[in-house]
Amino acid sequence: MKSVQELERKLSEPSVKLTETLAKLDGDLLILGAGGKMGPSLARLAKNAIDEAGAKKKVFAVSRFSSGNLREELEASGIETIAADLLNEEQLQSLPDVKNVIFMAGNKFGTTGREYYSWAMNAYLPGRVAEKYRHSRIVSFSTGNVYPLTPVSMQGVTEDHPTAPVGEYAQSCLGRERVFEYFSRLHKIPMVHFRLNYANDLRYGVLLEIARSVYERKPIDLRMGHVNVIWQGDANEFALRSLAICECPPRILNVTGPETVSIRWLAKEFAKRFNVESEFHHDEENTALLSNASESHKLFGYPRVTLKQMIDWTADWVASGGETLDKPTHFQERKGAF
Repeated sequence: MKSVQELERKLSEPSVKLTETLAKLDGDLLILGAGGKMGPSLARLAKNAIDEAGAKKKVFAVSRFSSGNLREELEASGIETIAADLLNEEQLQSLPDVKNVIFMAGNKFGTTGREYYSWAMNAYLPGRVAEKYRHSRIVSFSTGNVYPLTPVSMQGVTEDHPTAPVGEYAQSCLGRERVFEYFSRLHKIPMVHFRLNYANDLRYGVLLEIARSVYERKPIDLRMGHVNVIWQGDANEFALRSLAICECPPRILNVTGPETVSIRWLAKEFAKRFNVESEFHHDEENTALLSNASESHKLFGYPRVTLKQMIDWTADWVASGGETLDKPTHFQERKGAF
């Protein structure tokens, strides 16, 4: 892929299964927090699937839309946009009533020093949204950070593993899940807690960070020696298809790729493509933040974009000077400070 436009088209290509799912699903779709890294492509993916199905359903994208041209771009794709501050109760209550809600709003980076804001976004706001959409089904984006670091030999934790979040960001994300669960049980709201680990497109993600470090001859810290990754388009598809499996109490779903990926191996793969030597410092710890997503693969199949394909695309993107968001993932963080 050589351009952002080509990348966006790839990210928003629906599968037959997604088209079938959204065709059968009753009601319109509302995406809360649609202005983040994944929201725009998820909105376009949903709209494309609905159009392919020939369904008469609306896709609403809600964000502050405080800068840039994103609002106009989404509107040009046939998505209805709404500018709103979700922490403003009047603006929240003015949103349209819909049957299907994807909750993507939250705060991670900048938590340290503004912990109060992360708790408001990640744990208080879900309660207000659940009250507003008590008659809807809700897929709530969560994170694998609610789990502890575990031995790499375990190959990732499954959904029944005890939570033990490290740091206030991860704690507030578990708070989001607990608050949503309270209202799910209170109002019988069907939900999914969508525990995602490291979605990647070519402008953002773990793969981009490793590729750029190798390309720029920067040493790579190996202490967090293993990760899980998934193509952002596949993660978005899984989120939309999760609307069809919502339950009360909420269903928990780990979402990532099938591999436990070695950072050392990953760097060497990029080094081969760039014809350079990879450089490292420190050694791999025996624990890492890893999830086992075999349940989501049983439900939805394996991701359509493979790890090797992501590596090839990312290497080409970096070598050609492709646009990036310049937002690090901080995947190396072991003490929960974001």
